[in-house]
Amino acid sequence: MLDHAGPIRTGEQLDRKRLEAFLRGRLPGGEGPFTIEQFPCGHSNLTYLLRFGDQSFVLRRPPFGNPVKSAHDMGREFRVLSKLCEVYPPAPRPYVHCQDHDVIGDEFYVMERRSGVVLRDGEPPPQLASNPQSVRRLCESLVDNLAVLHSLDYTAAGLGDLGRPDGYIERQVMGWVVRYENARTDDYPDVERLGQWLSEHRPADGHAALIHNDYKYDNLMLAVDDVTRIVAVLDWEMATVGDALMDLGMTLAYWIQADDPEIQKQGAFGPTMLVGSMTRKQVVERYTEQTGTKIPNMLFYFCFGLFKLTVIVQQIYARFARGLTKDSRFSTMNQRVAALGKTAVQAIQAGEI
Repeated sequence: MLDHAGPIRTGEQLDRKRLEAFLRGRLPGGEGPFTIEQFPCGHSNLTYLLRFGDQSFVLRRPPFGNPVKSAHDMGREFRVLSKLCEVYPPAPRPYVHCQDHDVIGDEFYVMERRSGVVLRDGEPPPQLASNPQSVRRLCESLVDNLAVLHSLDYTAAGLGDLGRPDGYIERQVMGWVVRYENARTDDYPDVERLGQWLSEHRPADGHAALIHNDYKYDNLMLAVDDVTRIVAVLDWEMATVGDALMDLGMTLAYWIQADDPEIQKQGAFGPTMLVGSMTRKQVVERYTEQTGTKIPNMLFYFCFGLFKLTVIVQQIYARFARGLTKDSRFSTMNQRVAALGKTAVQAIQAGEI
């Protein structure tokens, strides 16, 4: 589907007058009547479409009632994109970063708007629905583009101090276990068992790279005339320098395949089950071919991706359960938490991804 914006959700309105006054003269071509709409998808940072006459821009801000400030660092995301857009064409160019909470109630930044197709839940575009060859090429594009990102000289790009690759895996496991405890609303034995298993099976740190940390279909924008070609990678809020296989593991956590149990299919994050799609093992094989990386066992990275996704979903549900958001999409996310924990435990028992 084309990435369309629409009416702003209740409780997520912005102060139009203050925002317009702040942005006038700060954006290229920012003239003409000012309007605001909201992109309806996404569960973390909020994204709005701004128009000054016929010029369009995108604003990103943290969610209202945000309890985890470090997960929604607008200044950090702005800085990453400012450097990355110079060396990695799929990264949109940012224009303005505002730290003054008096403008719209929180920190935000504004970037260029790119147009294209974003694959979300629902019917796939006609170019993919009955064309297994195109589906396969799209899978290859997704993997190859991730390999390109991981091959970038992040130090030369000015992002060498973005993260600390030494000890990255240990810090990630410990940090996400703590985040889960802080967001806990119910007891999920499988999730607790998963966290313990990850702590006991940590591998040594591998190849350090600039990693996206949320790389999946609905964070990619595809060309309208060729949906196998990536024109933008979106949502860089969790980007850092860390172990490249942890990034791949997160992608695999989102990658539901046709022979997965029904409980997994209910939480699909894109059309990874279309005829012609790669399996998770084939994704790993393609990545290995493109990078020359040796991966003796992907199970840890896959299970960590599932755990991280579980915690993210739990954090979103906790905001709803604690009355910090009224977004009805979040009301049943506790069921998704339980399903993810079960999926990971089953993978551990089977010993494969």
